[in-house]
Amino acid sequence: MRRFLTLFLMMLVTLRMTAEFVVDPMQLGARGDGKTDDAVAVQQAIDQCSAEGGGIVMFSPGHTYLCGPVRLKSNVVLFLSSTSVLRANPDESVYRLSAFGANEGEGMMWLYADGAENITIMGHGTIDGNGVAFMGAELEDSYELKPVTTFDPRPHVLTLTGVRNLTVRDITIRDGAYWTLHLVGCDGAVIDGINLLNNLKIRNGDGIDIDHSRNVRIANCHITSGDDCICLKNRRETEQYGSCHDITVTNCVMTSRSCAIKIGSENVDSIYNVLFDNCVITASNRGLGIQNRDEGTVSDVVFSNILLDCRLWSDVWWGKAEPIYVTSYPRANGNHKDANWRFPKGQTEGRCGEVSRIWFNNIQATSENGCFIGGDTKDKVNHIYINNLTLTMRRSTPYEGGVYDKRPCRGEGFVSGKVHGVYVDTASDILINGLFVDWGKADFPKMGLNHMEKNGERIIVKGEI
Repeated sequence: MRRFLTLFLMMLVTLRMTAEFVVDPMQLGARGDGKTDDAVAVQQAIDQCSAEGGGIVMFSPGHTYLCGPVRLKSNVVLFLSSTSVLRANPDESVYRLSAFGANEGEGMMWLYADGAENITIMGHGTIDGNGVAFMGAELEDSYELKPVTTFDPRPHVLTLTGVRNLTVRDITIRDGAYWTLHLVGCDGAVIDGINLLNNLKIRNGDGIDIDHSRNVRIANCHITSGDDCICLKNRRETEQYGSCHDITVTNCVMTSRSCAIKIGSENVDSIYNVLFDNCVITASNRGLGIQNRDEGTVSDVVFSNILLDCRLWSDVWWGKAEPIYVTSYPRANGNHKDANWRFPKGQTEGRCGEVSRIWFNNIQATSENGCFIGGDTKDKVNHIYINNLTLTMRRSTPYEGGVYDKRPCRGEGFVSGKVHGVYVDTASDILINGLFVDWGKADFPKMGLNHMEKNGERIIVKGEI
């Protein structure tokens, strides 16, 4: 059925091409040889379609369009034919437009839009971020990052700001050098059926970042990312766009060296009305995470029907194989290249907001560690409901384990001790209904119910451990 719908959609696009304005950048001087920068021709094609009131920019099959920064515009479809590739120019000097406005310390823009509407990116071709070209030396489980101060030239793949009615469908996006698909202040977005395949060794290589956006639907995607696969947040640089809410994520398969599904850590507003359902997570450093580190709040979030497995990676990556992770801690004092943007203007310390009304339903997890719930005060994290959690404890790496990761936070970044099924480090109103922990034959200390809580109030556990 899905194949039929895809073919039907492609037929509709073909029919539209007979009635709408269609431009191939090759008609405007693009070489499509993978060596010549075709950005001028691609931009002209977009501009012509926009001037006509809308149209389709068609990338021909069998060609690789090397390209520097390009601005997308309203009522324009980017259609990547099968075997066509749009690839980022590896020359760092062409990237001079910051992905975060005045904050130039976290990458530049490659393909971007600002204040546009009715943008579609589709087809069975590939958008290639050329990520390894921007990296330093290859290490065992990562790449070194080239030294930077307040300017980082690495390009984000797609930065879409203030866009209404966005569709990204069926394409392959691969090898981003920094964030891959970043929605900032967008309203009404559909991301469906894409393959987002980043190099797992590239740090900061987020998959999809939903930032100050609303009415977003993500479905049927395959995502591999060194950093978070799907992340919801509210960055301080774009706080004028308000809250992030009304988000659904369904039927996705994900692998991450950090956290597969994450909310935070940047959150200066509110995140609410969010649903993650019917997903599979494999070989990730953390499964389902809420990592609140700023004054914003997180509430009314549901994770349901999720199959996941976690494993330990080195400290390069945040996380310690926690299948479920719900936290709110103030972030560390400003000592980072972009620290002036992490805290309210004029301040070097921040505070963290409340995390409440979070549900985890029907979660099947295999991991080297247990779940972690905690906040800086007993009421900061509250009303957390875990219903029907099966946790199979299996050692799969030589890392020592027995550690929970609170980074980035003020003070000690790790909690060390025993491995627990669920570890609560200061929280209130926690209900766990239907918990089964299978310790197998691995070398884990099996702890009783009295060891499941620390500094918690009203923790109710029903089930077997």
